[in-house]
Amino acid sequence: MIEKDIITTEDSHGMRLDKFVMTEVSDITRSHIKTLIESGQIVVNGKIVKCGYSLRKGETVSINIAPPVTLDIEPCDIPLDIVYEDEHLAVVNKPRGMVTHPAMGSPNGTLVNALLYQLDSLSDINGVIRPGIVHRLDKDTSGLMVVAKNNHAHLSLSEQIATKTCRRTYIALVDGVIKRDDGEIKGNIERSRKDRTLMTIVKEGGKFAETHFKVLERYRSFCLVEFELKTGRTHQIRVHSKHIGHTILGDAAYGGSIKLFNGGQLLHAYKLSFDHPATGERLEFTSDPPTCFIDVIKLLRSKV
Repeated sequence: MIEKDIITTEDSHGMRLDKFVMTEVSDITRSHIKTLIESGQIVVNGKIVKCGYSLRKGETVSINIAPPVTLDIEPCDIPLDIVYEDEHLAVVNKPRGMVTHPAMGSPNGTLVNALLYQLDSLSDINGVIRPGIVHRLDKDTSGLMVVAKNNHAHLSLSEQIATKTCRRTYIALVDGVIKRDDGEIKGNIERSRKDRTLMTIVKEGGKFAETHFKVLERYRSFCLVEFELKTGRTHQIRVHSKHIGHTILGDAAYGGSIKLFNGGQLLHAYKLSFDHPATGERLEFTSDPPTCFIDVIKLLRSKV
């Protein structure tokens, strides 16, 4: 439990609230600070304000952060494709069909269950514990994820994602033939009011999202596309693809065609690059898509 009231000084005059809190509380990510501010666990003069609130000298910033809830997560002996590992982090190639962390309906058999068994340590920050998880992939999205083994690495990697130093690149098969060779998609995303399991583009509100794309191959009625995330919203690539009229093949939830593949979106996180939290060395990893993805590509190439 963290409880403290801080009177702002001349040095913090004009500083954003979220940045101010980062200087006052250790082992906490920017995204978690945002959640705490929005939930009223961090207030200014007793009032809930926005993350970007500009502080003035003499104001009282009250921080009341509840202790993390320890989840009873069982380590499971599940094989993992660990691409790289050292004392600070690990890079894993998540298979399609695996949920990232335990949740209602998926208490076991997740990536976290496997990590707890396979690795000797994991970071433990961000409130309700999702040990080591810096970013996530949807259940049917395969590919590379970086996992933090200590809190210093977690904070560094989270900051790199927030500042776009960490680059996450995906490939996907999409419905239809995109005429442009490349482009960007921007559109605020929030949870759908019609179906709370899905996300949607909104004109007002939501969270800003930006995705860049490049067409790699064109087929008769489909394209192989590279996507690079500039932000990291839930279902971002899937929602943005639908927004431009080119849903991801197999993604029935968002209207994608299922004639060639009916096992979830053919979306793969194939490239990941970031600066090592301890050494500063630039690391880059790549992975091939799963067999089911490659089989569909071969089929489409045979029909061109």
